[in-house]
Amino acid sequence: MLQILLVTFPFFALVLAGYVAARRAMLPLEAIPGLNTFVLFFALPCMLYRFCSGTPIAQLLDSSVIGVYLLCALVMVAVCIALTFNRRIRWNDAAMGALVAAFPNTGFMGVPLLATLLGTQAMGPVIATMLIDMVITSSLCIALSRLDEGHGQGARAMLNAGRKALRGVLTNPMAWSVVLGALASAYAVTLPRPLEKTVWLLADAASPVALFTIGAVLARAQMRSSHPMPLSDYLPVALMKLVLHPLLVLGVGTAAIRLGVPLSPFALTVLVLAAALPSASNVSLLAERFGADNGRIARIILVTTTAAFLTFSGAVALMT
Repeated sequence: MLQILLVTFPFFALVLAGYVAARRAMLPLEAIPGLNTFVLFFALPCMLYRFCSGTPIAQLLDSSVIGVYLLCALVMVAVCIALTFNRRIRWNDAAMGALVAAFPNTGFMGVPLLATLLGTQAMGPVIATMLIDMVITSSLCIALSRLDEGHGQGARAMLNAGRKALRGVLTNPMAWSVVLGALASAYAVTLPRPLEKTVWLLADAASPVALFTIGAVLARAQMRSSHPMPLSDYLPVALMKLVLHPLLVLGVGTAAIRLGVPLSPFALTVLVLAAALPSASNVSLLAERFGADNGRIARIILVTTTAAFLTFSGAVALMT
């Protein structure tokens, strides 16, 4: 366990550093969008391209991995909405809560962390989970969040929101970097040496800057939404993310293997550890954009990110 903590500690320490920097005004809040832009449009796409171009295409398109993880994501969304929907938490807040319960922080944290823990062979399943969450889970929850709109327009608003979410995916540089990397892997394409060195330099910057940015984003969200809130509004969702999600993936994956689904034990380990990651920090931005209670979402992300230092390390100890 100590060896695992020695690996995971630097990743969570960088998140803490970003949080402290923003809380103490060492990093101006106005600078955080610039960090996000660098990570989302430059560093992370380069890192994903590097991993995808070096991963066999069969691992990126493993149907057993996609099927198991997608089923679990849909179950998580359904269970979370069923357990949290009430007179105060309507479709908008319930759907965003479900998204934060089902969407792990794979891009900013999971890719570099799992590559360090398990090696680059883990990147196929990890990137597959990220695409599922970006394309399907996010689009579904955004569409469900529009069901609050009345006068018979709920279904139409749901379809419009789903289309907007899909358009957002098509303009997401991380999605395109995965596609281009997969094509490079399939056709054994290599970049010209000067361009490759440039891409690799940006890729090396992705992990520390992304983790630092997570902390800064969490601090900003907490500073901007400090209204009182009962624990029952956010703690159960945080527990679903950190406990129910990985256990669900483990149970479904184990059952699938016993039924003859060609899911390797290593791939199942990767899926479980991906599910054990804290909630994706970008859900806070989606909640703000679609008018959900961003204070609630920010608290869930903050709790899962803080507690994951121990819960994720424990999952690694149990699964490896």
